[in-house]
Amino acid sequence: MEGRLKGQAATNVAPPLHTVKPLPRTIFNRVFAAIYVLAILTLLYYHAKTLIYSTTLVSFSTTLALLFSDLVLAFMWVNTQTFRMCPVYRKQFPENVEKVLKRSDFPDFDVFVCTADPYKEPPIGVVNTALSVMAYDYPTEKMSVYISDDGGSALTLFAFMEAAKFATHWLPFCKKNNILERSPEALFESNHPCTSESEKIKMMYESMKDKVGHVLERGAVGDQYITSDHEREAFNKWSNNFTRQDHPAVIQVLLDASKDKDIDGYSMPNLIYISRGKSKASPHHFKAGALNALLRVSGSMTNAPMILSLDCDFRSNDPQTPLRVLCYLCDPAISPDFAYVQFPQLFQGINKSDIYNAEYKRLFQINMLGFDGFSGPNHVGTGGFFRRRSFFGSPSRLILPEIPELAPDYVADKPIQSHSILSLAHRVANCNYENQTYWGSKIGFRYGSLVEDFYTGFRMHCEGWKSLFCNPDRPAFFGDVPTSLIGALDQQKRWSVGLLEVGFSKYSPATYGVRTMGPLMGLAYAQMAFWPLWSIPITAYAFLPQLALLNKVYIFPKVSEPWFFLYAFLFLGAYGQDCLEFILAGGTIQRWWSDQRFWIIRGITSYVFGSMEFFLKFLGISAFGFTVTSKAVDAEQSKRYEQGIFEFGVHSPMFVTLTMAAIINLISFSQGLVEVCRGNDLEGLFVQMFISGFAVVNCWPIYEAIALRNDNGKMPIKTTIMATLLAGAFYAAASFICR
Repeated sequence: MEGRLKGQAATNVAPPLHTVKPLPRTIFNRVFAAIYVLAILTLLYYHAKTLIYSTTLVSFSTTLALLFSDLVLAFMWVNTQTFRMCPVYRKQFPENVEKVLKRSDFPDFDVFVCTADPYKEPPIGVVNTALSVMAYDYPTEKMSVYISDDGGSALTLFAFMEAAKFATHWLPFCKKNNILERSPEALFESNHPCTSESEKIKMMYESMKDKVGHVLERGAVGDQYITSDHEREAFNKWSNNFTRQDHPAVIQVLLDASKDKDIDGYSMPNLIYISRGKSKASPHHFKAGALNALLRVSGSMTNAPMILSLDCDFRSNDPQTPLRVLCYLCDPAISPDFAYVQFPQLFQGINKSDIYNAEYKRLFQINMLGFDGFSGPNHVGTGGFFRRRSFFGSPSRLILPEIPELAPDYVADKPIQSHSILSLAHRVANCNYENQTYWGSKIGFRYGSLVEDFYTGFRMHCEGWKSLFCNPDRPAFFGDVPTSLIGALDQQKRWSVGLLEVGFSKYSPATYGVRTMGPLMGLAYAQMAFWPLWSIPITAYAFLPQLALLNKVYIFPKVSEPWFFLYAFLFLGAYGQDCLEFILAGGTIQRWWSDQRFWIIRGITSYVFGSMEFFLKFLGISAFGFTVTSKAVDAEQSKRYEQGIFEFGVHSPMFVTLTMAAIINLISFSQGLVEVCRGNDLEGLFVQMFISGFAVVNCWPIYEAIALRNDNGKMPIKTTIMATLLAGAFYAAASFICR
């Protein structure tokens, strides 16, 4: 494929397909980093000096704890600076692709969409995702959409049978009318002009949506919904396979590009439903296992050289997205080591202030620009267009799979519904197929971490592959966000466990990554792999200065002392640069405040519990599993989210630590005010009072949930009581130590 593309490009004096330029703030970032490093070294010297001259156990212990916390802060800050050393911005010109390459020469591409639970990931949402990519401005005969249903649900299969019928009307409607929002739900919720044709399509969509909704409520597909012998045969096959706990794979071709036509007589994309085989005796490897099953099944059926991996709740927002990828694939100047193009995760439905930091601007946009200045961005689980070849060894060493039909250069030219192809597809999707193979270790998506996306992209970069970041003005994809605090924190806890699995493995970015990719790229990956370690300094500064203040132990320099200005510079410099970077990336002050507040919240909740869960598993004390983040929406909860009101509602250990920190900081700040009113010197109290006061301002939603709300999202009384008792125990322990 690449030779044909490059040859075609070389015979034309082609217009530009893409550009790249460094960001203007790079020089400022480098100068500021040098100054800030000197300030950090000075702070560490101050801690060391104070530690040496400590005269009491309390002073020694407190200084040692602060020194350790600041060392972790320094380590994470240094790693973060790698993203600021040479960030770049890319622009694509998809309108020029067809001037370089004929549409008939466009490469085939496969789309992978994974779902696992029809109740947490409603099938109609997955259907919208699939329909939005099926309607790409791309030759339909060159596209195949694979739906992986790891929940093995007849409800999901039924939804896609209905979607296949609707797609024959939806695709020509989008293309004839040049629709940009090619997710039906997104279009009909927008201000798209109404016509008789659009009203007819909307009625068809609402009918399909109601039918899928009724089936989901009933929890079963009744005979009244089965309208053909073909559907009855599919459901009989499904039920025969899923009556047992250990079951073989189910593969159903819902649309065949070689046979099925839309209402205008044009070919439809392939649409294939897959539920891989399962067995209690075989590990499933969660989403990574499902993706590898898709790699093998698609390899046996279509084996397209380009693959798009997409989360089930991430809908296409730009029908020209594949052409943006071809802007790089068609360019002979692009390195042959190019593995994938990564689009950012962007979200719809975020409230004005983004109270749960669902935008993840730093993770999915700012850091990506920094990665792109080196070997390219990490993979973030969705929106990644891969070369199939990149899953089979390094650029210089092809690792062949166990059967030739799965090799990346194999030509799959047989009908996808032929007996031999379906037989092979079932074989490679079965639960025991991976035994004694390289799948998950040297081939495909990598096993060993709950964050298979991060780990796979990291291992690819270590092997010598490169990637590119594509962030067009019109977002390529939009996803859904958690509208409850517990949903957001549970997701972060799962990520924390998976990241630490990589950080403390033999492939740790801090060691293996630095050796194979170079120091800057390795440390950039280390910043993410050790992300949960932020919990150490955040937790220390959330409790230690406050408990010391309550016991009249003053641990920071006075305002009149020169060392105070060092602390002021470190705080204002870090927060100032962070805020400036956020604003320059298109953020607002209000959302930046939510971003830093949620960073603190995560630090004493999901980072702490994720780290504990990982280390318990590491010691063999407990095990953990994969929990799907719910995409289902509760009306009242959604309304509170839109109003910017934090959602608690349920008891959780993470809410206990959060409430405990809020209580201790409020009491500490109040105690400081009392001391000042009594005539105590504010100079000695100022830094500890400032830290407590800063925490109190950030904790306002918690105080509101404890005392000022009566809705179902308020803080549970059980949580408040437990947090109060633990806060008292912490204070008693600190008082005992300080005697």
